Amino acid sequence: MQMKTKMLLLAVFLASGTLFAQDWQTDFDKAKEMAKTGNRPIILVFQGSDWCAPCIKLDQLIWSSEEFKNYSADHFVMLLADFPRKKQNMLPVEQQKKNQQLAETYNSNGYFPLVVILDKDGNILGQTGYKNISVKEYISLLESFSG
Repeated sequence: MQMKTKMLLLAVFLASGTLFAQDWQTDFDKAKEMAKTGNRPIILVFQGSDWCAPCIKLDQLIWSSEEFKNYSADHFVMLLADFPRKKQNMLPVEQQKKNQQLAETYNSNGYFPLVVILDKDGNILGQTGYKNISVKEYISLLESFSG
């Protein structure tokens, strides 16, 4: 009985950690559907999670902050196109293809990080990258593109 209780507590603890994780989408069609349903812009992030220093900084300082996660949950649909280089971090081939298609459409110059703000239909409203500003300022910057 005691072991079951410990296991249950561990499961609840682990699950609660994922409740507050950024809700990243990796499928563009699903992101557009969510954007239409919630009438929210899509924040498409091109990053190299294991090699791009500004990408890693942007993730640590903005995307992973509680302030941004709380705000974005009700205001944005977050779409991630990651391009890791290390073998152990490689994405499934199907996801690599999806990310490459997004890059061909929205990041043909191959900038990293690139943050593209899209309307619910996938039209570009604006773009930015890493900025050494506060979370609140970054949110304001993203909001400025969607009017």
